[in-house]
Amino acid sequence: MIEWLYIAAGKDSPGLGMWFPFVIIGVLFYVLLLRPQQKQRREHQSMLTRIKTGDKVITVGGIYGLVTNVKNGILVVKIAEGVKIEVTRDAIRTIITGSEDSQAQQSQGGSGSLSRR
Repeated sequence: MIEWLYIAAGKDSPGLGMWFPFVIIGVLFYVLLLRPQQKQRREHQSMLTRIKTGDKVITVGGIYGLVTNVKNGILVVKIAEGVKIEVTRDAIRTIITGSEDSQAQQSQGGSGSLSRR
């Protein structure tokens, strides 16, 4: 319909020039939003497959714990003396490394154990 207006006015139709800004916006959307999210998702999935017995972890609910057993995608996490919970791998937000563990202990002023007072 718009083509007829351009023809009636004696002008050429805008053609591909009209779509150029939309293409640029699409490329920017992909580069700035989608690609970093995909990279983060891949790294998180890789981290989940590396979880093993003895790892200190933080769940998505914010619970700190120590993985005591891994069986068929279910992790048994010790969160205090005599308290163990079973969670799926997807419920783990991150594995605590040595440097992260020492920072957490310093911020808590704790003795280094996972249990809270």
